[in-house]
Amino acid sequence: MDKLLIKGNARLKGEVTISGSKNSALPILAASLLTDEPCVFRSVPYLRDTNTMIRILRSLGKDVEFDKGVVRISGSTSNYIADYKLVSTMRASFCVLGPLLGKLKKAKVSLPGGCIIGVRPVDLHIKGIKALGSRIAIDGGYVLAEARHLKGVHMYLGGEYGSSVLATGNVMMATCLARGKTIIEAAACEPEVWDLAEVLIGMGAKIRGHGTPVIEIDGVKSLHGVDHTVIPDRIEAGTFIIAGLITQGDILIKNVNPRHLGALIDKLKDAGATLQIAGNTIRVNMKKQLRPINITTLPYPGFPTDMQAQMMALMAVTPGISVITEKIYPDRFMHVAELNRMGAHIQREGPHAIVEGIKQLSGAPVMASDLRASACLVLAGLVARGNTAVSRIYHLERGYENIDKKLETLGAVVWREKE
Repeated sequence: MDKLLIKGNARLKGEVTISGSKNSALPILAASLLTDEPCVFRSVPYLRDTNTMIRILRSLGKDVEFDKGVVRISGSTSNYIADYKLVSTMRASFCVLGPLLGKLKKAKVSLPGGCIIGVRPVDLHIKGIKALGSRIAIDGGYVLAEARHLKGVHMYLGGEYGSSVLATGNVMMATCLARGKTIIEAAACEPEVWDLAEVLIGMGAKIRGHGTPVIEIDGVKSLHGVDHTVIPDRIEAGTFIIAGLITQGDILIKNVNPRHLGALIDKLKDAGATLQIAGNTIRVNMKKQLRPINITTLPYPGFPTDMQAQMMALMAVTPGISVITEKIYPDRFMHVAELNRMGAHIQREGPHAIVEGIKQLSGAPVMASDLRASACLVLAGLVARGNTAVSRIYHLERGYENIDKKLETLGAVVWREKE
């Protein structure tokens, strides 16, 4: 197992190209289960998670080739059991439930794993699948779903903390081959849901309203193959924007969709950030001190929970008081203790983190608890005094393609060592 070491006092400079979206690619790959025709997906990031999904698809009967960002999938969906050994390592793998049920009318999928961020139940997935007429049982750590046929229905898919991206995608895939019309209220509006819907439409599905809280799907008898390019990863883009700001650097970030980053850009401008947006690029050229700001995470188009940790690292070195409120995953604050190990002044009060910004952090050995927390600690290490060692970087490898190499091209001094 590797750890990542970061030399502090960096000022990043240069160009970086953002990879395709991991959170978009994973359900899109699962959508290939809905057809026996060939599918081609481009701009797929080479990550631990995408490779896990490919292994799951192969276990379900698919032939899959992955080369230079292009995934080619062919063959029939012949197995309805998604094994524990694969699904337990990644939460998003649960999104094979919907397409398996839609295509084969039965599915047996292990309850998922992935980042440990408080309680992240799959109850909305099961609620939606059940509403379509499927029988559901949970036995031995597996969800068993079976239906002679799925029926379109008008459903409400909101949960305690709002909508769910994965549940919306899972249900949307299941309904494509259902009988009649399905209306999903309180659907997630995230760009990743829109991208998945565009794939399904390209395969012959009849979907309207994606990107809004109400999605309508008219079931069809079959779907065909598709050739699709995955949208850029808005969270990776946001992370590199923060990297430019926290190091007071000069970075040109390429392959970005700025419309997907509206809430983040708005908040950063409130803090005094200088961002130059042109087409699919964003330039960060920061030489002045930022102002502290308050943020509250919300479902899209609100401020993304996946940028909360990175923003906390930025506010930790921004003089003044900031308050960060987490409304999606209230327990998503495990990075607070690690930032405090580096000298940050952060106090947690329930779903709030009160950040008193200081001039500089100190390098220290720290431990990543989840994907975005690991990115937060890398950002902190870039501006800390001395060296920082981030353990458990397998979390980082789940969501950031070649992040150490990308940082090196921008002038950062980072290297790996065995733990």
